Amino acid sequence: MNPTQELHELGQSLWLDNITRGILDDGTLKRYIDDDAVTGLTSNPTIFDQAIAKGDDYDHSIEDKADAGLAGEDLFFELALEDLTRAADLFRRIHNRTGGVDGWVSLEVSPLLADDTAGTVAEAARLHEKAQRANLFIKIPGTPAGIPAIEESIFNGVPVNVTLLFSREQYVAAAEAYLRGIERRIAAGRDPQVGSVASLFVSRWDVAVADKAPAELKNRLGIAIAQRTYKAYRDLLASDRWKKLEAAGAQPQRLLWASTGTKDPKASDTLYVEALAAPDTINTMPEKTLLAFAGHGRIGETLPDDGGDAEQVIARFNKAGIDDNALAAQLQQEGKDSFDKSWKELLGRIAQKSAALKGGQ
Repeated sequence: MNPTQELHELGQSLWLDNITRGILDDGTLKRYIDDDAVTGLTSNPTIFDQAIAKGDDYDHSIEDKADAGLAGEDLFFELALEDLTRAADLFRRIHNRTGGVDGWVSLEVSPLLADDTAGTVAEAARLHEKAQRANLFIKIPGTPAGIPAIEESIFNGVPVNVTLLFSREQYVAAAEAYLRGIERRIAAGRDPQVGSVASLFVSRWDVAVADKAPAELKNRLGIAIAQRTYKAYRDLLASDRWKKLEAAGAQPQRLLWASTGTKDPKASDTLYVEALAAPDTINTMPEKTLLAFAGHGRIGETLPDDGGDAEQVIARFNKAGIDDNALAAQLQQEGKDSFDKSWKELLGRIAQKSAALKGGQ
């Protein structure tokens, strides 16, 4: 049993934070499922931009769709769904076996809708209907405008991966939006089982404070924020409010660790995977991190339900002049801006490829 399989046995789901047509065509994704206990997959605009840029795997599809009159976002979502529906079908057996707890893939709404609640709700419903896959999440950012969109989408029966969460408070807002959506479904006599995960971004905290933190605290802030958030997650699952919904047939919105690739070249390449081992959670990791952990990862102590030393560590960062509340808001805004930039670059790349392929005819 390799380390990824051991982590799976512990009760944590391992998802791949990557999608390319190449890993679908050559069987790599299936091998990860069979050999490394990978049970799900996430994507974002940057991942698709890099996949399309690297070679000609998408050229034929781009050319066909452009010839059919598609362009811009419409063309991209057709490309993305070709990949993600194939991936969803690979994970469907896991999805069925776990009763919908695992075996998910994720597609993000346009990042340009991050401040548009009504537009996000409409787009989430459209994309989920278009995919025709029960195990496809629609990613909605946990921004101020995204929170009501999450509640409404859950009420509408659209499974949601809440993205761009950076703090306990942002997580709690997303979790409460999920609970409200489920409570409204129960009150309306609808099925309370609608899948959701809440994605907390971890490593970006340590990148943000790399030149500000004392040496003894290097690469510790992201893990401390995760510990604090894990306590909030465990407290919610123990609450009377949740137990009432669970008794009615709802499934918990699971906590997902995102941005778990190590950014510091001097740190262990499995730092965040090893530190964030915890049952009933998900770790979605880049391909490089997955392979590193499968090769030499070690599982030590799991995250404590009570948050461990998170508050003491965060207090030390506060004393060093780092305001974690302000930084959480900054990181969420920077994440949104980064996805906006990737989205525009992605659409520009597709337009260039469309024009080049047409010119090549």
